[in-house]
Amino acid sequence: MSPLSPAPDPFAAFKAVQREGWSHFGPRAIFTTPPAARLVRFARITAGQRVLDVGSGTGVTAITAARLGANVMGTDLTPELLAQAAENSRVSHVDVEWRVADVEALPFGDAQFDVVISQFGHMFAPRPDVAVTEMLRVLKPGGTIAFSTWPPDHFTGRMFALTARYAPPPPPGAMSPVLWGEPGVVRERLGDRVRDLVFERDMMNINTLSPQHVRHFTEHTAGPVRKLVESLSGSDSGKLEQFRAEFDALAAEYFEMNQMRQSYLMSRAVKA
Repeated sequence: MSPLSPAPDPFAAFKAVQREGWSHFGPRAIFTTPPAARLVRFARITAGQRVLDVGSGTGVTAITAARLGANVMGTDLTPELLAQAAENSRVSHVDVEWRVADVEALPFGDAQFDVVISQFGHMFAPRPDVAVTEMLRVLKPGGTIAFSTWPPDHFTGRMFALTARYAPPPPPGAMSPVLWGEPGVVRERLGDRVRDLVFERDMMNINTLSPQHVRHFTEHTAGPVRKLVESLSGSDSGKLEQFRAEFDALAAEYFEMNQMRQSYLMSRAVKA
C-alpha cells in the first residue's frame, strides 16, 4: 500500500453484513413515511436549498424534501434500497440524485449542503464520532443538521438492545445505535461544533394484528433482527425461541387496539 492510499476500513466486514441485512427493509417504508414528513418540517427545509439525506433507504425523506422544491442528494449504504428510492422518485415526478455512500466517508467536498438530514440512518454507523464529523464537514457554516433516532427507553430502542444480547458482539469500538436517542449523548457528540440545538419527540404508529405479527414482520425486514434469526435458525433453535418469546413480551407492552406506538427523538442544530 502506497503512503497516499487510504487506510483499510476496520469495520468493512461489519458494514457488509449491515448492507445485506438492510437490503430487505423496503416494506417498512410504509411506517416511516409519515415521520419523514415530520423530520423535513422539523429541519425547516425550503425550496432551493441543497439537501443531503444520509441513510435514505427507500427515499421517503429525500423525496418529501424534493417535493418542497429542495435540491436533494440521497445516499445509502445499500444499493437495493436506492433502486427502490429511484423508482419512488420516478413515480413522484421529482428529481433526486441517488448515490451509494458510507456516512463515515461521504464522497462530497466540504461545505456543500445547506441541510443534512438522516431518518433512522446515520445512527447505525459503528463510529459516531466519524459519522458526525463527516455530516458536519459537508454542511455549510450556518447550515442545519437534523435527524430522527430511536430512544433506548422505548420499543425500538429496547428491541435493538434485546437483539444485541443474543447476537455476537460487534467489532471493538462499534457503538450501540440507540445511544443516538439520548439527548445528552447527542449534545456531547455534536459539542461546540453546533449551536441552537433543540429536541422534539414524536410518535410512529404501526397498524398490526398482534405482537407476534410485529415480530414476524421485523424478522423479515429489520437488518440486525433478520441476521440474528438467520444465525440462530441454523445453530440454536432453543435460543431462537427464547428470543422470540422475549420479543413478543416486549412488543405486547406497546400494543393496543391493533397498533404499536413507538416514540422517537428528533434533533436539530445549526453548524457553528
